[in-house]
Amino acid sequence: MPNQTKWSIDQAHSDITFKIRHLMIAHVKGSFKTFDANIYTYGTDFSTAEIDVWIDAASITTGDDNRDEHLKAMDFLDVVNHKQISFVSSTIGKINEDQKHELWGELTIVGIKQNVKFDVEFGGIMKDPWGNERAGFTVTGKIKRADWGLVWNSNLEAGGIMIGDDINIACEIEVTNVGFKDLKMEVENSAIETV
Repeated sequence: MPNQTKWSIDQAHSDITFKIRHLMIAHVKGSFKTFDANIYTYGTDFSTAEIDVWIDAASITTGDDNRDEHLKAMDFLDVVNHKQISFVSSTIGKINEDQKHELWGELTIVGIKQNVKFDVEFGGIMKDPWGNERAGFTVTGKIKRADWGLVWNSNLEAGGIMIGDDINIACEIEVTNVGFKDLKMEVENSAIETV
């Protein structure tokens, strides 16, 4: 059994952003400032990745304090009762004609789990000037906020609604190889403990 590699997110070179329709004519953009993940691969093969991401829901920012407070309130993320947004991967598909992988998993918002798909573009693996092995990805996708019961809205006098249902997600993620976990040794140790 091959070694399993652990990767750590480089916070300084990563971001999780989103945009949503406003007044049906433009977009509001935002991001989450605090997030982390456990990422493991077999060797450096990211098609084998096991991904567990968690986001501090209260770290949402859109550039407007009043709007941010509303997004943190019960109408939306209800951060008092649901402190984290999480994503746990289930499968990663083979590369397609667009040079992207399909990443499937469970996205949990306000305590509700939904199966979602994201597209992942692998940027490659490179050694930085200090000898650290790094990998980069662009992750994109679209979800509907109503799937998590986030249905607050306001009707406009001229017709239509204030904010759309579709949320476009875009992430730039850079990770660093932080070591190996010898699964063979782990299995042997587990077998010894059970004897």
